[in-house]
Amino acid sequence: MTRLSAGTQCGPEIQKWKIVDFSTHNVDIEKINVDSITAEDATYIKQYMTGNMYLKVARDGLGMIMHKDATKSKALTELARIWGIAKTEIVAFGDDLNDIDMLSFAGIGIAMGNALDEVKAVADFICDDCDNNGVAKWLEENIL
Repeated sequence: MTRLSAGTQCGPEIQKWKIVDFSTHNVDIEKINVDSITAEDATYIKQYMTGNMYLKVARDGLGMIMHKDATKSKALTELARIWGIAKTEIVAFGDDLNDIDMLSFAGIGIAMGNALDEVKAVADFICDDCDNNGVAKWLEENIL
């Protein structure tokens, strides 16, 4: 696995940054995390990304740069193939933007009670939040 660092914070006022233009490297990325990303940061970062990458930004500002094929729905597809599970038998839980493709793909997509509105909009069901054992309650009530 190759690790390329976009920057390290050395203190509250001093930062050392190295901009990495991935189009000049022959590197297959797995995942690069970028802390506290804003919309302006995302626009700036995207200009250095190649066509085989995408950027997702979570509600807490964590940016994730990943290979275009590294999605939760593709992971579920492969696991279902390996284990012989039909898509209709897959139940997935999520709460943030990076969960939308997984919830849309799964046979049953469930948003946590504390999920973003965009996540709730694609979900088949909404369960209680994590602090109130939402996943356990839903499984107990609907599967067990």
